[in-house]
Order: sequence, then C-alpha cells, then structure tokens
Amino acid sequence: MEQKKKILLVEDDAALSGVYKSRLLMEGFDTREVNNGEQALSAALEYKPDLILLDAMMPKISGFDVLDILRNTPETKNIRIIMLTALSQPKDKERAEALGVNDYLVKSQVVIGDVVERVKYHLGMVTPDEGQQQNAS
Repeated sequence: MEQKKKILLVEDDAALSGVYKSRLLMEGFDTREVNNGEQALSAALEYKPDLILLDAMMPKISGFDVLDILRNTPETKNIRIIMLTALSQPKDKERAEALGVNDYLVKSQVVIGDVVERVKYHLGMVTPDEGQQQNAS
C-alpha cells in the first residue's frame, strides 16, 4: 500500500488550523499541526513531511525565517513549501519567492479546496491540467 503523503501544517490560528487539518485528513493525508516557527523547524526534521503549509505571521519565528532556515538546511531543503498567509502585498510574495517557496497563497483569495488542489499539485498527485479544470468549475 502506498505511503500516505505527510503534510506539516504551520498555523497559529487554532480554528483555521483545525479546519485545514480535518480537510487534509479527509483527503487522505497524514497531517501534523504545529503553531509556531520553532515547532515548525523541529517538526520538519523529525516528522520529515512531504509538504509544509506555512503561515507567514507567527509568534517566535516568522514564516519567512522558517522558510529561509528550511531552505538552508540540507535535510529540509527539498521539502515542498506552500506559504498560506494573510499578507497580500507583492513585496511579501517576492520575498517568499526569493527565499525559495514553491507556492504563495493569500488566505483571503483562496478557499480550502484551492489549497488542497495546490497541495496535490505540488506532490505530483494531479496534473497541472486537472488543477486548471477544477478551478474553472
């Protein structure tokens, strides 16, 4: 049987985190949630997720710093990372891209289904074409 893909959900808003976690579990992902940057870094090493959904604004260490550290750590540099953030400024997106993020989603502009589609896309579970069609409906 195929190993479940592992998602690390890094989100300090407990309500939002809960919604995302239950949806990802429903979609068949092995999901772990943490709520600050420090936990995100230790979980990335210990849990070895296939993909990290990363909030930008968090206590202790920001999502940008987490992204930077993960990309500069040999064990975590190839983990796919999607930033899911309230920051909609182009400069924030550019900063994330410069740090090596795989995708940048603004919370106010996506619904959870979109996020799940992007997760599946980055994990190679849907073709880009499939992703496009579902967005059209």
